[in-house]
Amino acid sequence: MRQRGIWMVALGAVLVILAGCGSETVGTVEGATGADQGTATATGPAWTLASPIRIAGVRTADGGRSLVVDAEVPDGAGDCVRGLRGELETVEHGTVHVSVTYESPAQDRASGCTGTQRVEATVKLGEPLSSRKVMVNSWNVYTPAGATPPALRKCGENGCDPTPPRCTSSSYQQAVNDTDIPKHTSWEERGCDDTWLVLDLSTRMGPACGDAGDGCPSSNVSQRWFYRAEKSGWRPVTTNGDAGCVGIHKVLPELPERLCASLPRLDRG
Repeated sequence: MRQRGIWMVALGAVLVILAGCGSETVGTVEGATGADQGTATATGPAWTLASPIRIAGVRTADGGRSLVVDAEVPDGAGDCVRGLRGELETVEHGTVHVSVTYESPAQDRASGCTGTQRVEATVKLGEPLSSRKVMVNSWNVYTPAGATPPALRKCGENGCDPTPPRCTSSSYQQAVNDTDIPKHTSWEERGCDDTWLVLDLSTRMGPACGDAGDGCPSSNVSQRWFYRAEKSGWRPVTTNGDAGCVGIHKVLPELPERLCASLPRLDRG
């Protein structure tokens, strides 16, 4: 009888263990070991580690001992971002390297995270930034040189040294680089003097599906930007697509009439 009792107790323990095992595999992806590899649930898509869609700007805070990174991330009807983090990676050769990451299910179109939102990620530096440059996610570079504090100035394709505000192609390109618009935007000069610059900017927009064709439409989105000359280069002031001077003079009355009198109405595409 004593041996039979021991056997029954052991059998009961095995049944308890088996019952516990059955619930641990529900809602997990086989082989997943962390958030960066994704964890799917029975009611939603997998969350993955990601970088911002675009860095919109960087500025200093806390007397230069912190950076605030404005970043565009996914947005939608449900939860699209969690675990937003800004981290100091290293400081070398006069450049502060930082990273901004978050977790999102946006790679799964069923998640509904197809829009964008702007968020702020704070990076603690421990000491003032001073004159050092900032590189975000090993790509975007910003500098305090020629910037209006607390904002930093984004460096362009020609580096961080600003191009003098001149009526030249290289100077126009610097102006486009300093404007908050998508990459690969083309420009057309509409007027320029020692103080003012008028550019029509055109950006090809459409779904990320390769060459334009059936089922993959795209179009040009146009904007007319007005710039003022400063020591650091052409600085964007405002936009207006009206013909002539009436519209722009409502917001920028100091613009010389010779630079707007012949402006055609802008076709926004």
